[in-house]
Amino acid sequence: MSSSFLWVKAFHIVFVASWFAGLFYLPRLFVNLALVPADSHAERARLLLMAGKLYRFAGWLMMPALVLGVLLWLAYGVGRGPGNGWLDAKLAVVLAATGYHHICGTLLRDFEAGRNRRSDRWYRVFNELSVLLFAAAVVLVVVKPF
Repeated sequence: MSSSFLWVKAFHIVFVASWFAGLFYLPRLFVNLALVPADSHAERARLLLMAGKLYRFAGWLMMPALVLGVLLWLAYGVGRGPGNGWLDAKLAVVLAATGYHHICGTLLRDFEAGRNRRSDRWYRVFNELSVLLFAAAVVLVVVKPF
């Protein structure tokens, strides 16, 4: 394995972990927003500011994670040979995580527009999906079950 490949892999891990840190915390802010009383305008504004900044920051972290991931995907050999099924499954997890990120953006816009119709309990469950996606990606990469 070449040294440059290891650098790409290391930075991919750093950016993926950082991106997911944002995906772990952003729905937690949604839980707090769903609990804000209607007359608490300052608290709502503060949480919306935090959520907006976190969403944009996580988006910037997502981009190098995806680019470096594509480089690794190409280096492993896209769909070549037996034993690469884990890579296809990880690609599906990456697509799901990217979709999750964009769903967070939609939910944030709903909060900003005062259109939230979901409970704090719903956001607590939604928050756990990012943990499951991260765990699935790690297991696929480390264990390579198929």
